[in-house]
Amino acid sequence: MKTTISVFLLFLLMNCMGQTNKDFRKEQLKYKRVKTAYYEKIDTIKKDLNEIGIAPNQLKILLIAFKEEGMLELWVKNTQSNAFIKYKTYEICSSSGLPGPKRQAGDGQVPEGFYVINRFNPVSQFYLSLGIDYPNRSDIILSNADHPGGDIFIHGSCVTIGCIPITDDKIKELYVYAVEAKSNGQYHIPVYIFPAKPGSLNFTNLMEEHANSPQLLSFWVNLKEGYDKFMETKSMLSIIVNEDGRCRFE
Repeated sequence: MKTTISVFLLFLLMNCMGQTNKDFRKEQLKYKRVKTAYYEKIDTIKKDLNEIGIAPNQLKILLIAFKEEGMLELWVKNTQSNAFIKYKTYEICSSSGLPGPKRQAGDGQVPEGFYVINRFNPVSQFYLSLGIDYPNRSDIILSNADHPGGDIFIHGSCVTIGCIPITDDKIKELYVYAVEAKSNGQYHIPVYIFPAKPGSLNFTNLMEEHANSPQLLSFWVNLKEGYDKFMETKSMLSIIVNEDGRCRFE
């Protein structure tokens, strides 16, 4: 009897989750800018995904940003696949701050670390925007605990103070990808942000330029560990944050 009840409750939960996913897309489409984005982009998105063997109704996504190179990569996979594949690269059209993580409100820095999308803003000041969950646990440990800052987005337009702008046209496309992924049941859309592409000449140069900042170098080496782990598996990272703010990758 207990087994029967458990199975029934699981069925109800799965059914409610599926309904919630569909409702998310439906709610987003009530907004004019999201409607416009779907009207302009969805047919091409579905066509392009089908061409690489990704079923639109199985889409999951992951984002990787490289500050020094000014690039935002979109990685995709089917639900049943463990490995993401690199699919598109968007130009980050403006930047602020210096190499290094964000540590306090008003510093103008773009964060560095391992994040997820935690907000969809269909009425953004910058057309459409996807919120990043800065400060994460590591940031809280390592940053100004009283005033770490917040409200970091990937958004449209081409101006920024600590965010990642990719123009109105490109945010329309990326926003649709993100809505579709969430509607397909992806509750955590990763966003990994690096000062430069780990292993590249740009990354090596940054390490050399900041040789007198051991704390920063240690932070970047830790980020590279996560990047190397992702490139080895092409799977979403499983991250544990130690008490010292360093990340451990399972």
